[in-house]
Amino acid sequence: MPHPSVLLAAAQDPAHQTGPGWLLRTVIIVGVVGAVLLAWFLLRGYGKD
Repeated sequence: MPHPSVLLAAAQDPAHQTGPGWLLRTVIIVGVVGAVLLAWFLLRGYGKD
C-alpha cells in the first residue's frame, strides 16, 4: 500500500487531469437525478382516477 502522501501527489499531478473530469461527472449525475425526479413527478398520478 503506497503512502498517502504519494497518492495525494499522484492525484494532483496535472498530467492526470486532462479531459472534462469533474465537470462532466457533475453534469451526468445532475442529469440522471433530474430524469429520475421528472419521471417520478410525471408517473406518480398515472394510476389515479
